[in-house]
Amino acid sequence: EYISGQGANYVIPPQGNLVKPWNVDWCLYKERHLIECFFQKIKWFRRVATRYDKLDASFLAFVYLASVAILVM
Repeated sequence: EYISGQGANYVIPPQGNLVKPWNVDWCLYKERHLIECFFQKIKWFRRVATRYDKLDASFLAFVYLASVAILVM
């Protein structure tokens, strides 16, 4: 109730067995799915998943490098 009161909408579709399913914005759901898939792919790089780098700048640099590698694949 609190989240709905703040003006937020559902992004995840409801299960098929609900009595009162809510409306879903499928365009927004597709965008969310793309972002979730990107984070799943970026975790393929062990250095990002385990956060080996101590400095934020070097971690961010490798995230950029991993992003480019995913784009090229």
